This record gives sequence, C-alpha cells and structure tokens, in this order.
Amino acid sequence: MFEIKRICCIGAGYVGGPTCSVIAQMCPEITVTVVDVNETRIKAWNSDTLPIYEPGLKEVVESCRGKNLFFSTDIPSAIKDADLVFISVLSNPEFLAEGTAVRDLKEPDRVLIGGDETPEGQRAIKALCAVYEHWVPKSRIITTNTWSSELSKLAANAFLAQRISSINSISALCEATGADVEEVAKAIGMDQRIGSKFLKASVGFGGSCFQKDVLNLVYLCEALNLPEVASYWQQVIDMNEYQRRRFACRIIDCLFNTVTGKKIALLGFSFKKDTGDTRSSSSIYISKYLMDEGAKLFIYDPKVLKQQIIYDLSQPSISEDNPERVSELVTVTSDPYEACQSAHALVICTEWDMFRELDYEKIYKKMLKPAFIFDGRRVLDHLHAELQSIGFQIETIGKKVTSARIPYTPAIVGSRTASTEPPTKKAKA
Repeated sequence: MFEIKRICCIGAGYVGGPTCSVIAQMCPEITVTVVDVNETRIKAWNSDTLPIYEPGLKEVVESCRGKNLFFSTDIPSAIKDADLVFISVLSNPEFLAEGTAVRDLKEPDRVLIGGDETPEGQRAIKALCAVYEHWVPKSRIITTNTWSSELSKLAANAFLAQRISSINSISALCEATGADVEEVAKAIGMDQRIGSKFLKASVGFGGSCFQKDVLNLVYLCEALNLPEVASYWQQVIDMNEYQRRRFACRIIDCLFNTVTGKKIALLGFSFKKDTGDTRSSSSIYISKYLMDEGAKLFIYDPKVLKQQIIYDLSQPSISEDNPERVSELVTVTSDPYEACQSAHALVICTEWDMFRELDYEKIYKKMLKPAFIFDGRRVLDHLHAELQSIGFQIETIGKKVTSARIPYTPAIVGSRTASTEPPTKKAKA
C-alpha cells in the first residue's frame, strides 16, 4: 500500500491549521505543510501569537513547528512535494466544534473519508485511513462514496442547528406561558430517544458552519426540485433569525420602547465561548438591531480583537451602507466594568465563564437606574435571587424571572420599522 510521508494542506484557517497541527503531532514521521496565500496569517502561525484562539492549540503547534510541521506561502512547492493534498484529493469533512477542536481531533466520534469508487479512489482512501489509524481506532473510521461523505457533513450540522432552533422556538412559548425552558429541556433531554445535547436555548446559533451548511442543503434541494424539503430546512434559519430579532425587540421594549442615545453594555462578541471566531455571531445581529434604533453600544469580549468587531459591524448588510455610524455608536472596551459604567442595560451575548464571576454589586452601583440585565445565554441563572436583591431588573431567555419587575409587554416581532428586521431572502450558498 502507498505510504504517505508528506502532506500539504491548502488553507491555514480554523479547520486547516488545527487539523494539520494535530496530524503532525500524532504522526511525527509525516511532514505536514500548511499553505495559504495570506502572508499575515502564515506569519502569525510562525509566531508566538497564533491567528486563532483554540484551547490547547498553541501547545500542539509549538511541539511540532519546525520539526515536521511547517507554515508557508509557497503553495506550488508544497503541492509538488506532497503525497497527499487536503481539500483537492478526497472528501474528508471535519466535524469540529470550535472551543473543543483539539480534543475533537484527538478523540473523534468518527472520521469520515469519501472518495471515488475507482481503483485510484480506493487507494487514496486507504492511504488517508492509514494516517488517521496512527491514533484513531479503525472502528471509528468510516469510508463512503463522495456524495455520502459530503451529504453526511451537511446533514450533521443541519440536524444540530435544527435542535437549537427547536428549543429556541419553545423558549418563546415558555416566556408566554410561565414555563422555564431549562426545565423543559431537562425533561425532554432525559428521554434517551432525544438526548440532552444541543437543547440549550439562547440568542441563536452562529459560527461558520451551521448557517452555511443548512443553506447549502436548501440550495441543493431547490436545485434538485425538492421544494418541500428546501422549505423545511429554511425554517431552521428563519427561526434563528426570529430568535435574534425577538431578543433585540425585548431589550428595546423593556427600556421603555426606546434605546435612542442610551448606553448598552454588550458582553461577548464571539459566536460561542472559548473561541475568537465571530463569523455569523448572534452578537453582530443584535448589535445591528440596537444600532438601527440609535443605541450606543459598549462592547467587551475577552478574545475578539477591536478591529474584528469594528470590521464585522461595518459590513454593508449590518451598517445599512453607513459604516460611519459604527464610529458614532460603538465603543470597544478592554474591561467589562468599563463597558457597564453608566449603562442603562447589560446584555450577555456569549457564555464566557468569566461573566458568571463578575462583581455585579460593583457593576450595579455604576449603572443608571433602573438597571437591566438581559441574559441571552442563561449564564446567570444561579444568581437571580442575588441580582434581584442588589436591585437589577432581570430578563432572560425562556423564563419569566419575576412578576415584580417593571411591567413588560411583549411587542409583536416584526412590528418595528423595516430597518430592525434581518434580511428575509434566502441566502444561497
């Protein structure tokens, strides 16, 4: 059997960088070269400050870099020397979750490899299997044809996104009835046929994969004349947009139906904790809806750089083709307490662990009154009694915290001006 000694990976991003770094660590006899046209990104991979944040990744890179792991912009040479080129040879979809990518790579539920049903395709599959067999049990390595492999990737992310949208739809019902979505999620999650994972209600899913893969599925179904199937999966995206818009409207309504000129502290900008990735983050869209209403946002995130936040909010679809408004309405701070100084409300958009440990009595004293907390990630559930005794008005996802709060009458989502609503057109991948 052909033995792989040199691997080239095209693309040094969130997938290529971690994946090939782990391959290099687990296969010291294989030389792995990661190439990219972005010189700045490659320089970062070769420095002490990696271009992406992922727990455990720096240690993996530093253990291999310069030995059998290399980062380069010389794409032609890397391809020429390689026995295997990731992306262009086989279908080897990743099932990584940002924040746990290194663990997912070292201890995968499964590795999926798809290829052509030809002698050459089958040889390539066996060669790549041999690479993963250095540390992955054979029973967890699945081989399929190319279509099955690619559709498995789309379907897996679509099913996960569907679960999030499903529990988020129930969260709206819980708020209307007095139920607690956490209690409902626990009850249904104990059913072994359903399971408890991905039943956490929130402001909506983000990241580079879920929306992209669901929309790819929608596009594929439309192209293959399966409109009913396309419509079914489009609803997963529509519910996610509804949840974001609903949360933003709730903030506005609770702040006496206007946020114009009001300071709002937004804690968390990455799409989830333990990553600096902001792609499709719900924080971007919540910021947009609040900016549309003239709110002054003070944003803090422990891992997202200021320039990334400004860049995301300055995109035409977010800034309404008026990037100047970002400089007028948005301030990025390096301290959560500074963000909350003189704020009317504190909004938690990312479930960073540190937000559970802030000194909320200190924060309350510096905020304007009445002081509101809008917990979009349910990270402060254990502190509700304490926060209320301090004086906070608390609003959270999928639960009525108290009937003694300042009256809140839910508005019909969509009744606001068109500028507060996200695009309703189906984005096609």
